[in-house]
Amino acid sequence: MKTVPGLEIRLAAPEDAESIHALVCALAKFERLEESNKCTVEDLRQELSAEDGELEAILAIVDEKPVGLISFFRTYSTFAAKRGIYLEDIYIDEGYRSSGIGAQLMQALGSLAVERGYGRIEWTALLWNTPAIEFFERLGASPSDAWTTFRLDEEWLQRLSKE
Repeated sequence: MKTVPGLEIRLAAPEDAESIHALVCALAKFERLEESNKCTVEDLRQELSAEDGELEAILAIVDEKPVGLISFFRTYSTFAAKRGIYLEDIYIDEGYRSSGIGAQLMQALGSLAVERGYGRIEWTALLWNTPAIEFFERLGASPSDAWTTFRLDEEWLQRLSKE
């Protein structure tokens, strides 16, 4: 695995909220979803500080500059009878892509899953993001053709709750 001089990989803390926010905003721009990004620094700080908070993140920092992020939360599989991890976002600053940082972030997430006794890590990838799909496949991940993603958005949830 490639190494980047000065690289630190670590779990994020509430005081990392501004750095995480900057990376989330960069990700939203990359994914062409800026209008959908409602995330604020305070939202992140609050969730990372909450005793029952679900959000966790791993940061990649090079020479004290945050350059990569994995955000995730816990899941549960009734079939496997184990907890797992849902990888919500992975983002590497454009200047650091293909440097090995993404693989090191995934390795850190995998190690955390093993340490916690979890059974799997799952995520989705945008179909047009060929470089990400190829990266995941190089890691040994395989897409599941048996499942598709569904979503109910906040507007729908609000409407349903009033019926």
